[in-house]
This record gives sequence, structure tokens and C-alpha cells, in this order.
Amino acid sequence: LPSHFPAQLLGGSISFFQSVCVLGYCVFPLAIASILLLVVHAFARSLVVDLLVVALAFVWSTRASVVFIGQFISEERKALAVYPVFFFYTFLGWMILI
Repeated sequence: LPSHFPAQLLGGSISFFQSVCVLGYCVFPLAIASILLLVVHAFARSLVVDLLVVALAFVWSTRASVVFIGQFISEERKALAVYPVFFFYTFLGWMILI
């Protein structure tokens, strides 16, 4: 998983199941954005609205992950641990936009 193995390699104490729970909880805003855009596209399609909704969900998801992962990783290594998670949410956001 994107947050488990880098956290373990950086000396963190996060378990596999904690990692699964964090990713599941933090992907919820992106799931809501996907459903919201399905409803919005039934009436009108706007790239600006799509970008705003996905950007807001992406920031929410990423911020929530940083807070959770930051509890298990030292402050100077937090950016390295969150890096793969950032790309995971970027990929999901891009799939929502497509």
C-alpha cells in the first residue's frame, strides 16, 4: 500500500491494517466527489466545476492522510512518507476527471 511500506522503511510504527484504514478513510472525499460529479453531469458538464470539486476532495484527502501518517513518522521524514500517498490521490483524482 502507498503509505505502509514507505512508513516502515522510514522507521515508522504504522501497521498494515492501520495503513488500510487510513487510506480507506481518506479516500472518502474523492468517492463523494465522484458521485457528486455524476449527479452534476446529468444536468450540465463544466470543466471548471469538475476541477474545483476534484481539487477540493484531493486537498481534503491529502491533508487527512498527512495528519494520520504524521502521528507515526518523525517530522523530518514526513514528506518522504506522504510522497507516495500524494501520487495515489493524484491518480484517483485524475481518474475522476477522465
